[in-house]
Amino acid sequence: MSFFSTRGGTCVTASQAILRGLAPDGGLFVPAMFHVVSPSEIAALGDLPYAQRAARILGLYLEDFTPEEIQSSVTAAYGQDRFDDPAVAPLKSLDSSTYVLELFHGPTLAFKDMALQLLPHLTTLSARKNGEQREVSILVATSGDTGKAALEGFRDVPGTSCTVFYPLDGVSDVQRLQMVTTGGDNTHVIAVKGNFDDAQTGVKELFGSESFAEEMNRRGKVLSSANSINFGRLVPQVVYYFSAYADLVSRRVIRCGDPVNFCVPTGNFGNILAAYYAREMGLPVGKLICASNRNKVLTDFFASGLYSTHRIFFKTMSPSMDILVSSNLERLLFEAADRDGELVSTWMRLLKECGSYSVGDQRTEWLQSLFWGGCADDNATLAEIGLRYTQDHYLMDTHTAVASNVLRQYREKSGDATPTVLVSTASPYKFARDVLSGVAGAETAQGLDAFACSAKLESLTGVPMPAQVRNLGNLPIRHRRECDIADMGQAVLSEFD
Repeated sequence: MSFFSTRGGTCVTASQAILRGLAPDGGLFVPAMFHVVSPSEIAALGDLPYAQRAARILGLYLEDFTPEEIQSSVTAAYGQDRFDDPAVAPLKSLDSSTYVLELFHGPTLAFKDMALQLLPHLTTLSARKNGEQREVSILVATSGDTGKAALEGFRDVPGTSCTVFYPLDGVSDVQRLQMVTTGGDNTHVIAVKGNFDDAQTGVKELFGSESFAEEMNRRGKVLSSANSINFGRLVPQVVYYFSAYADLVSRRVIRCGDPVNFCVPTGNFGNILAAYYAREMGLPVGKLICASNRNKVLTDFFASGLYSTHRIFFKTMSPSMDILVSSNLERLLFEAADRDGELVSTWMRLLKECGSYSVGDQRTEWLQSLFWGGCADDNATLAEIGLRYTQDHYLMDTHTAVASNVLRQYREKSGDATPTVLVSTASPYKFARDVLSGVAGAETAQGLDAFACSAKLESLTGVPMPAQVRNLGNLPIRHRRECDIADMGQAVLSEFD
């Protein structure tokens, strides 16, 4: 299987795509084709544990990895010592037509663990396969969850280091503490004085800087990425959509071949893009419902075909979705453009230079046949948390609540009664203050810190607080560095002095 850049003709193997992260022209690596999984193969997944399901799907794309390498990697990534539920990605019933795919049972309580527990194994294997002797230096921009998941995944992995940039004052208290208390001799955490888009743009510019690459090389290091721009992050996410569908079939909720909708809280677009990839591989997906918060750039794009960053950036209670430049959308644009890299390059240049681009009416119609975009502000998010807890006795975090509200909107406007999987991306205890406010009113959380809010939430609901949160307040702060956007490169280099 070869991989190409969304902006041109770069052709690499799977291991090279994982090791490089970003194509030399700034594009994202995409597979040359989508392998089709037959209905019988999908149904057969229901009899397998999650690691085996992952091995089946990953093997379709990681063709320069041996089956033994893939098997050992997924066994290590999805072991019981890593995830607190033996199903790894359990599917819960919310009501007669709605199911919740819980992706927060890993060590950092967020869906990023599903890929970032595996990526370090794939990265070190990729380095060996390509004769790379330098240290693989991972650079990450995070809107809250990717950072800790990457740090935890790469912590003390030989031959690697991991540097994470997060927006100062742009993540929750628990998200920040998870990052800045991370141990390991090869981890670095830096707060950027800006928002996530600033951090993400800065990291991309470092990847495109020849002088920065030369300086890193001089120090015996080669850059790679753990953001969802890396195909090694994306392909493990495809697995859990097949897994959820297989569970529905094995429980006889649906028959194999029946369509299922997926509703996904979305910021950088990687999570829902993985669902689209699964659809292209033969998974019977009906509608992909793209849920945004008040930063509704994707909602507007799917409605009009115009992507524009000329708008106010809002800080919300669902910070992992506080994004205006959704990097992984470029991979979908590549398909919308009939894999015309030159056209994608034009759109990306317009976005950088003018802040907007339009894909035209015909492509917009094609996108709308697959996707439906909706948004929910903070008030709607709080109301949804309270409603789902009162009505269904289910406690959800702020991002999942955005998706739940948007799903409600979609059903009211479309009348579509297709069974739907609501993708739950984080533990409610990562956002305990807002979840507590949604369940019991804002006054309940007044004057309480994140840990007191967690304790109150546990007392009120009986939903156990994860040990990761319970123990977080006792960990020492190890990372205190801050930097301006323009100084991100120097900040990375100084970590290695």
